[in-house]
Amino acid sequence: MKSLAWAIASLGLLTAVPAVLAGQESQQQGERVELRQNYPNPFNPETTIPFRLPASLFANGARPVVSLRVYNVLAQLVAIPILQGSGQPLDNVRPEWNGTGDYSAYWDGKILKTDREAASGVYVYQLVVNGERHTGKMTVVK
Repeated sequence: MKSLAWAIASLGLLTAVPAVLAGQESQQQGERVELRQNYPNPFNPETTIPFRLPASLFANGARPVVSLRVYNVLAQLVAIPILQGSGQPLDNVRPEWNGTGDYSAYWDGKILKTDREAASGVYVYQLVVNGERHTGKMTVVK
């Protein structure tokens, strides 16, 4: 009987541990930069790239330095998306705290400083926040 009680108690602890860890993970997620998957993906001709900046980056009036760039598979710069809501290219921008930490960038699918649309294929987008890099992959399909 003792071994049955011990097994039930152990099982209860084992099922509680993942829930506790998940709670810790969600708290930690809120305190780190997140680069999310662009949508739609694959896309044609334009896409949105969401990302999250934690409130801690804006503590005491500080504003992080943020850049977002799109590269082709040869590591050539293809585009610098626009920060939605501000209309400015995300190139060493110091965004204001928006109250949620959720931001998004818009890319019209055109090659930087031209009216040519990017070719079909895989592209890499890289978010740099205060020197910390976060990378994602997207696909253009025509």
